[in-house]
Amino acid sequence: MAADAATQQAAAAAATVTATATAAVKKPKLHGRAFYESIGSPKYIVAPMVDQSEFAWRMLSRSFLPESQRSSVLAYSPMLHARIFIESKKYRDQHFQPTKPDSDALFLDGNPAIDRPFFVQFCANDPQALLNAARIVAPHCDAVDLNLGCPQGIARKGHYGSFLQEDQDLIHRLIKTLHENLDIPVTAKIRILDTKEATLKYAQNVLSAGASILTVHGRRREQKGHLTGLADWQMIRYLRDNLPPETVLFANGNILQHEDLEKCLAATGADGVMSAEGNLSNPGIFAAPPPPGQEPRGYWRGRDGRGGWRVDEVFRRYLDIIHKYVLGVSPPPRRPLFVPGDDTAWMEEEILLPNRGGRDQGKPKKRRGDAAEENAALMTANFIGMQPHLFYLLRHFVSRHHDVRDALARARLGDMETYEAIYRMVEKKVAEGLLEYERTGGKSVEEDEPPPAAAAAEAGEDDDPESSARAVRECKRPWWVVQPVIRPLPKEALARGAVQLSKKERKRVAAEMEEEQKKENAANKRPKDAAAAADGAQAAVAESVAATAAATQSLEKTTSYPASELVSG
Repeated sequence: MAADAATQQAAAAAATVTATATAAVKKPKLHGRAFYESIGSPKYIVAPMVDQSEFAWRMLSRSFLPESQRSSVLAYSPMLHARIFIESKKYRDQHFQPTKPDSDALFLDGNPAIDRPFFVQFCANDPQALLNAARIVAPHCDAVDLNLGCPQGIARKGHYGSFLQEDQDLIHRLIKTLHENLDIPVTAKIRILDTKEATLKYAQNVLSAGASILTVHGRRREQKGHLTGLADWQMIRYLRDNLPPETVLFANGNILQHEDLEKCLAATGADGVMSAEGNLSNPGIFAAPPPPGQEPRGYWRGRDGRGGWRVDEVFRRYLDIIHKYVLGVSPPPRRPLFVPGDDTAWMEEEILLPNRGGRDQGKPKKRRGDAAEENAALMTANFIGMQPHLFYLLRHFVSRHHDVRDALARARLGDMETYEAIYRMVEKKVAEGLLEYERTGGKSVEEDEPPPAAAAAEAGEDDDPESSARAVRECKRPWWVVQPVIRPLPKEALARGAVQLSKKERKRVAAEMEEEQKKENAANKRPKDAAAAADGAQAAVAESVAATAAATQSLEKTTSYPASELVSG
C-alpha cells in the first residue's frame, strides 16, 4: 500500500511539474553528438556534487566568464536520490526549485534564462523509480544523468553509485529505461575499473543502453579520501581511441587550476572536462586569467607574475547571488574592493557579529531542524550549502585567521546578516594582507612559500611520482587568493600516519610481494638457497614494508602523463 501511495504521489508530482511546461513547443529528442552540439558543445563542466553543485554555486562558477560565454559552461545538479525524490515532497522542495513555491513561475534550477545547459543527476538502483524521478525534472533540464561513480560508504549501503558496477545488467536496464521512455537524453558518469579492457567493456555497455554522453572519472572506486591518488588520464585516452568516434566523452580528475583543463583535453582527447574539487576551491577555474596589466580589482597578481581571484571577491559574488536570485532582493551597497593606494579609514571600523555582545560571545549555532521550524524556506540547497562552500573556499585563509574560522563555524543556517559580517572581516584582513605585502616587497608571504623549483629539483622531488611537492609549489598562492587543496598522495599519507592498512590488506600485499620476488628469482636464475634466503627475509620484513608497498603497487597506479603530479580534483 505504501509503495502504491508513493507511486501515485510521484505520478501526481510529475503531472504537476509537466503542466508548467505545456506552453513550450516540444522539441525532437536528439541523441549523442547531435544532442551535445544542440546545447553548444560545452568544453567545461561543473561536476555533480552532493549538496555542493546547487543553483547558487553554478551561478557563481559561470559568473567569472563574460556574460556571452556563460551558457558555454555545462553544470550538473547535486546528486539526488531517485526513490526519495519521488516519495518525499519535502526532499524535492529542498533540493529542486525550478518554480517558485505554490506557483508555476520559473525560479532557479534549470531556468532557461540563467541556468542552462543543465543536467540533473540521480543515483538509483530501480529502473522504474529512476524513470518516475526523471519525468519530474525533465521539463526543467537538458538531460538526466545516472550516477555510477559515488564511492562513499552510503552508496555501498544503499547499493548505488560505483557499487552497481558489478551488476552490468542492472546498469544497462537503468539507462535503457530512461533512453526509451524519457523525452530528453540520458547520460552517465562512471569510474574506471582495474583494467583497460574491463573499463572499455563497461563504457560500451553504458553507451549501448542509450547514454548520449559518457563521463569518465579516471579513478577506481577504492581511490577516495587519503587514498585518492592520481586520476588516470591514460585510461580515458584508451577509451577515446577505442570507442566509436561519434561518442561524446567527458574527462574528470586531476584538475587543480585553469591550465589543467587544456592539458586534460589534450591528453585524453575528451570533448569536455569536468571539475569537482578544483571548482570548489576556485569557482573561477573555468575562466582564463586576465592579461597582465588588465586585472580587475578582484584579481591579484604577485611580483612573480602569478595570481588568482581574491577570496573577498569570490565571497562577495557568492553573497550577491544569494541575495539577488535566491532571496529576490538587492544586495547591500558595497564599497569597491580595496587595492593598495585606496583610502584606509574604513579599516578602523569595528566589526561585531550580530546577536553577540562581543567577538567571542554569542548564541550557540542552531540546528537545522530549529531553523526549519522558524523558516522552512531556509531548508533548501542554496542555504544548506553556504557554510561548507565557504569553509572550502577559505581553507587556506582560515588556517591563519582563526577568528574568521570560529565565526563561520557558529554561523546559523540562512543567517545572511552574520555571513555579511564575516565577509567584512574577510575584506578587512585581505586589505591588511595586501598592504603588508606591498610594505615588505612581497617578503610577508615568503615564509609560507614551498621550496623554490631549484631546491626541489636538487632534492629530487620533481622526479618522484609519489610526491605532491611539485603540485604544491605550482599551485601555492598567498592566503588571500583562492587556491586548490592539495591532497598528499597515498604513499605520503601512509608515511604521515594519516591512513593505515587493514590486516587483510597487509597480508594481501605481503603475498603479492612474495610472489613478485619469486618471479624475479626465477627470471634471474638465482640458486635455490639464495631464493629461499630472500623469501625468508621477505617474510620477516613484509609487515614493516606493507604500507609503502601498498601505496606504490596497489593503491596508486599512477599515469605517465606529464600532468601526473596533480593530486586532486
